[in-house]
Amino acid sequence: MNKSQKMIASQLRAAAQLCHQLGSPLYAALLKQAAADVEMEGPCWGVLRGHEEDPLGSALPLRFMGGVHRLVLQGRAPTLARHYPSVGGDAEVDCLWTAFIGTVEEHCEALRELVLSRPVQTNEVGRCAALLSGFLLVAQETGLPLRLLEIGASAGLNLRWDHYCYETGGWTWGNPDSPVRLVDEFLEGHPPSDVAPHVVERSGCDINPLDPCSAQDRLTLMSYVWPDQAYRIELLQGALEVAHKVPVMVERSDAPDWLASRLDGSSAGVATVIYHSIFIQYLSKAGRDRVQRIIEDAGHLANRANPLTYLRMEPGANQIEVRLTTWPGGDERLVATSGYHGQQVSLCNG
Repeated sequence: MNKSQKMIASQLRAAAQLCHQLGSPLYAALLKQAAADVEMEGPCWGVLRGHEEDPLGSALPLRFMGGVHRLVLQGRAPTLARHYPSVGGDAEVDCLWTAFIGTVEEHCEALRELVLSRPVQTNEVGRCAALLSGFLLVAQETGLPLRLLEIGASAGLNLRWDHYCYETGGWTWGNPDSPVRLVDEFLEGHPPSDVAPHVVERSGCDINPLDPCSAQDRLTLMSYVWPDQAYRIELLQGALEVAHKVPVMVERSDAPDWLASRLDGSSAGVATVIYHSIFIQYLSKAGRDRVQRIIEDAGHLANRANPLTYLRMEPGANQIEVRLTTWPGGDERLVATSGYHGQQVSLCNG
């Protein structure tokens, strides 16, 4: 076994552990066995060889699994489909591997192309529950309409967060008739109930934006949802329905250039909210530094009539953290913590 095999097998095992922790026994089992297959130079190695130097942030294991799931959703892997709940199959792990490895072997070249050309999209609708407190705090504290700027927006589904319904116990916020219902996501308490933000602009950027009204792009979004997680699939399907009714502009651009063009100081009378969720890993260090510098420079020009806020949901030391920085002043606070996909939100004070 060479160094390249060891590197890729290590990534697959790390992803298997993550999927186990995040409630996908199907992916956990498959990724663990795929790691062993890579070490034996099996079909999985045939797909993944040459990617050992890919950045860790590019999520090679999930690109691989997303490619296989895409084949299942297209009806091109009927034997494996019997074990994928996303298409009505039974996730019986005992019989799963034989069907999976047969599919990988049969579609090796197609999967190599998918792994190469289809980056992971981070449009996770459940994360809106974790971000909600930040949006409502900005609206409550500024008393101004909101101007939403999302970087790494993918298909812009999380730019429509105020058209979804959030429910915990007897508390409800949002559109009660929405097909997107985020239920019991808050572990204790809930965001303020008496805030009704008025969104005057919702726009975003992505290096590879997806159109939620395109059949092929909807397929891409669905392929990256783990097939044994029915709740996430239901949320995505509802959000795609909302997208047909609520227009959003997501421009093809890298984040620094797009932000620089949007933060021109010409939006007095609104509160500008720059935000992202599980996105920063996809930028280079230079890109991350430039985004931070652009935001801070714009923050120094903010005033009470034109406040700027920076809301981000990214991994912290031990969990996902939602942090909010506000200008004028540049004060930062921890708003909430949550699971990776937005579940189990704990609100923070201060």
